[in-house]
Amino acid sequence: MSGVEVITFGCRLNTYESEVMRAEAEKAGLNNAVLVNTCAVTGEAVRQARQAIRRARRENPHARIIVTGCAAQTEAATFSAMPEVDAVLGNEEKLKSASYRGLPDFGVSAEEKLRVNDIMSVKATAPQMVKHIDGHVRAFIQVQNGCDHRCTFCIIPYGRGNSRSVPMGAVVDQARKLVEAGYREIVLTGVDATSFGADLPGTPTLGLLAKTLLKQVPEILRLRLSSIDSIEADDHLLDLIADEPRFMPHLHLSLQHGDDMILKRMKRRHSSADALAFVEKVRALRPQMTFGADMIAGFPTETEDMFENAVRHARECGLSFLHVFPYSPRPGTPAARMPQLDRALVKERAARLRVTGDELHIAHLDRMVGTRQSILVEMNGFAHTENFSVVAAPSLRPRDLVEVELTGHNGKHLNMQLAAARAA
Repeated sequence: MSGVEVITFGCRLNTYESEVMRAEAEKAGLNNAVLVNTCAVTGEAVRQARQAIRRARRENPHARIIVTGCAAQTEAATFSAMPEVDAVLGNEEKLKSASYRGLPDFGVSAEEKLRVNDIMSVKATAPQMVKHIDGHVRAFIQVQNGCDHRCTFCIIPYGRGNSRSVPMGAVVDQARKLVEAGYREIVLTGVDATSFGADLPGTPTLGLLAKTLLKQVPEILRLRLSSIDSIEADDHLLDLIADEPRFMPHLHLSLQHGDDMILKRMKRRHSSADALAFVEKVRALRPQMTFGADMIAGFPTETEDMFENAVRHARECGLSFLHVFPYSPRPGTPAARMPQLDRALVKERAARLRVTGDELHIAHLDRMVGTRQSILVEMNGFAHTENFSVVAAPSLRPRDLVEVELTGHNGKHLNMQLAAARAA
């Protein structure tokens, strides 16, 4: 091979950072290299990264393989011990061209491969400019990194450090460049995006940032948030939901569970009633709003009744998109030291919660059939409506933004026909 190949796991923030990594590695003159940007959110994510590294070595026997990302930050020794790996970079180091210069020679010891510093010592997030997001028609912009909260199940703060925000002016500049490059939809992303601004002068909020973006870059046609913690939603964000048609009617919530005792043991900052009240408030402001959520099944000490409370909560909130994680103990987290459930039971409950998610999604698709929607066509022959429903659009070109009528669905995605022109 020649050039730099990037393999990305995990969240949209990783997708954004992979473009920064590619640019910085090329700036450093790196060639014949595979960069693996890992995720640490579950043990399965780490396993998949290790599997990808072995496959990359088989397919590229003479390339440098450089591993980075959250799993490399939290389990650096694990990856440096792999014979397939030539260097391990931390989450801060991966974004600097200097890290890709003077890499260790082939065949060095595991210790000599390491380029991982203390992520907790990082106090600021430098603005990172990218020209495009490879393979995507929606552009992601990093607005925040790290997390100040310590949910008992979560390893991510140890991979990302404490919360730090990108200055508003830098976010506006990045949005303007991406819109000029032809992107019609901007997605704001971060580890804990709704904590944006707490460390900036004047303590602006995520909602104020979104308002500012839409005002200063009027060419943005669609603005979306990647994920939010509802307990941190601010009045500016509620204003956008109520009054701004360019703010997309879809929110992905970090719920994690629906039983109040489990939420306390997770060290979450909201109750099930808080989450339900937020959903109801938002729907009152914008009835067409849809919600997705992350939920964990099989958390330590979870009883059958507690699990049923989570299922009930998903239904009460009227979720349209449910992302289910079977609980995965992450070494070093408090939940890993709690009484664990049998792994077979964890997987069985996750499967049952996914069935609920499928039922809720099908009900959502049923409601969408017969409606007229604006869709943005992706690279893979599918498209997204404003409320993030997936539509098969094989006859349309990537980046097309068109109005369609939804004619049916197959349980996974919607079918469409081009909408007739509206009467003048």
